[in-house]
Amino acid sequence: MRRIIAGLVACLAGMAPAQAGPYPDRPLTVIVPFGKGTTADLVAAVVSEAVAKNIGQKVIVELKPGAGGGIAMAQVEQAAPDGYTLAMITQGTHVFNLSLYKTLRYDPQKIVPVTPIAAVSNVMTVHPSNPANTPLQVASAAKAAPGQLAYASGGVGTSHHLGGVLFASLTGVELKHVPHLVSVDGVKKIVNGEITMGFFNLPTVIEEIKGGKLRALAVTSMTRSPHLPDVPTLDASGLKGYDLVTWFGFGAPSGTPPELVQRLRDEFAKAAADPAVKAKLGEAGLDPIDQMQPAEFSKLIAADLAKWTPIIKAAGASAE
Repeated sequence: MRRIIAGLVACLAGMAPAQAGPYPDRPLTVIVPFGKGTTADLVAAVVSEAVAKNIGQKVIVELKPGAGGGIAMAQVEQAAPDGYTLAMITQGTHVFNLSLYKTLRYDPQKIVPVTPIAAVSNVMTVHPSNPANTPLQVASAAKAAPGQLAYASGGVGTSHHLGGVLFASLTGVELKHVPHLVSVDGVKKIVNGEITMGFFNLPTVIEEIKGGKLRALAVTSMTRSPHLPDVPTLDASGLKGYDLVTWFGFGAPSGTPPELVQRLRDEFAKAAADPAVKAKLGEAGLDPIDQMQPAEFSKLIAADLAKWTPIIKAAGASAE
């Protein structure tokens, strides 16, 4: 009898599922809330490639633009919290949208911050044929034609959108916002002279500026960008207090075990600190951001919420 029981136990043991290998034992997926050619696409691609080399697994980047990032965030929110699905999160997804939308497709609290990667200034640009040479000259033209001057963006809730909201708020003008599914499409409209201006991320427009297809009037940061040292800030151009520097980072579905969140943080922070990665991002116009632990990243987001919520509400900006 003992031999029979021992044989049965051995048989059952052989039928038991094999234990999973050490994490990660399969590819990771990063869901990006914006489209091809955007700054988010660039950051995700460059950093994910470095992470893949370090962990020995593929890191697949999926671009899911639309609904102010809502489509991508909803997908990540519903993903298994097993460390294999991440979101690229931005000020749009975790700060701006909370005040702009009456109803969100997702709950930002269900996508926990992992680590920020890079920061970037936006640039106020116009077509070279535009007679305005300064932001205040654009404001004067807008006052003369309320609601007629349009600015392009890569969608509601993006920093490009809020760049125009802040400009209109500080100058007291009325502008027409023209959102696009992909930011590069909005840039093309300015290059073609179809739309007056934009406040796009520097990497999205730096080649057009250098190539003479767009004219940069000012950067949105409080200090000049090392990537466009001859371009003044909006703050120094007569719009005191104008300050918009956006960040890009990664998040994971709520419920992801703390040890996996920490592992992800360490791997993505390590990749961001790689000299080759920093060089690629720097060449594109991005700036490094202080490395943070998940809790510190959460505090950064909370501080941004405290800053931008009253600005958006005072401006009366909203989205459907």
